Amino acid sequence: MSAIDFNSPRHIEPGVVGLGLTRMFSAFTAWNDARATRKALSALTDRELEDIGLTRGDVANFRIR
Repeated sequence: MSAIDFNSPRHIEPGVVGLGLTRMFSAFTAWNDARATRKALSALTDRELEDIGLTRGDVANFRIR
C-alpha cells in the first residue's frame, strides 16, 4: 500500500508564479499598445502617413519593440 503525503511543503519558488504573470501581462500590454498604434495609424490618410515617413505596408507590419 502506498500513501501520499499532502502535508509536506511544496518546492515552488515564491517568485516563479509572479514572474510568469508579470511576463504574461507585459506581453499582453505590448500587443495591445501595438494594436492601438496600428489602429490610429490606419485612420491616417496616405498623405499624412507620407508626412511622417510611413506607408500602408509599414502600418500593417508595425510592432512595438
